[in-house]
Parts: sequence; structure tokens; C-alpha cells
Amino acid sequence: MYAYQNSTFVYDGQQQWRAEPDRPGWQLWLRFVLTVLGLPVWWLLLLAFALVMIVVAMFAEILTVIPGFERGAERAMDSVIGKISLWPRWAVTWPELNHEGDTAFHAARVDAYLDKWTKRAARPKAPKKPAPPTECEVPWRTYRGVGGAYVVEAAARRGWELRPSDPAQEIRLWWSAASAAGATGPGVAGPGAGGPGAPGPGAFGPATGYPPAGTA
Repeated sequence: MYAYQNSTFVYDGQQQWRAEPDRPGWQLWLRFVLTVLGLPVWWLLLLAFALVMIVVAMFAEILTVIPGFERGAERAMDSVIGKISLWPRWAVTWPELNHEGDTAFHAARVDAYLDKWTKRAARPKAPKKPAPPTECEVPWRTYRGVGGAYVVEAAARRGWELRPSDPAQEIRLWWSAASAAGATGPGVAGPGAGGPGAPGPGAFGPATGYPPAGTA
């Protein structure tokens, strides 16, 4: 994975940036049936959890007079919410069931996701409206069929830079136009920017997520 070290990115291991192995057909069908039956229940549980959190927050407001309580509560809440996903990793949708192993389908999926966020980030700031987003998180299920390396390359072509990420979970990106090099963003940390061991565009082969022949 990529991680900050001495204000640069350090790269560790190509394997985790490759596409996930194709799953057998029986497993995909089993996951699909579980998704159809279990996903509505999962969403109901999330809704119930959200309602409980609202009630807890109302009572916790009384305890904000305790020094440090509010900050600790916010950190705990962020930690819990950050581990919850509307689409759990075991879920398989109908398109995913029919396009397992289809590199072109998954590459197009990544491209569409990045195009959506690029359009948002490139939008001029309107008066009295929230500023355009400067960060983007690409979820694992979006790129599992092509690998995180493809996300890095496709994002770089659109003006995004890689932030410290765990490709087994998600890939975090920064809109490079939001800050100059050396400012608050990872100005020197994008692909090919010279970080120790950081692969440049094409290091994993064209749109495959795998290293070119003879480099594995």
C-alpha cells in the first residue's frame, strides 16, 4: 500500500494492487441469492442503527459539559460509521454476476465513477454554495475486477493524485487543482511524481492491473 513517509509516498507490494481473482460461478450465484434475501435486512438494520444513534446523540448533548467528551464522542462515531457500508463486501449484484472476469466492464465502471467525481470537482465554485469536493474515495467493489493500479492510472489522467490508501479497502484521491505543490494536499505524491518506489502510469500494464511481462 501507499503510506506517507518523510512527506513522500512509499510503495509496498504490487500484489494488492492487482485485480481480484475471478470467483467460481457457484459462489457468485450463492452470493447473489444471499444479496437478494439478506441485503434488505441489512439496510433495515442500518436504519435502526441510525435511529438509535440519533437518540443517543440527543442524550449525549447533556454530557458535552464534560471536558473532552464531545471530541471523544465524535471520534468514536466517525470510527463506527467509517466501518459501515451500504453494500457489504459479500454482496453481488446482477451486473456483477453477469460480468465476472470482464475487464472492459469493470474498467468502464471505474471510468464512470471517476468521471462523475471529476465533473463535481472541476465545477466552478458558485457564490453562497458549498465548495466543490477536493477528495474522492473509490470503494473496493468498484475496482475489484481491474485492480487498484488501474484506478491510479485512470485518476491521474483526469487530474487526481493518490493519497495514502489501502487498496484492499478503498483508494483515496485528491483533486490536484485544489492546491499547488507543497500546499495542504499531496502535491508531490501523485503517480510518477518521484516518491520512492512509486509506480508511474503504465507500471502495471495498460488497463489490466497487472505488471507488464517480465516484471512480476
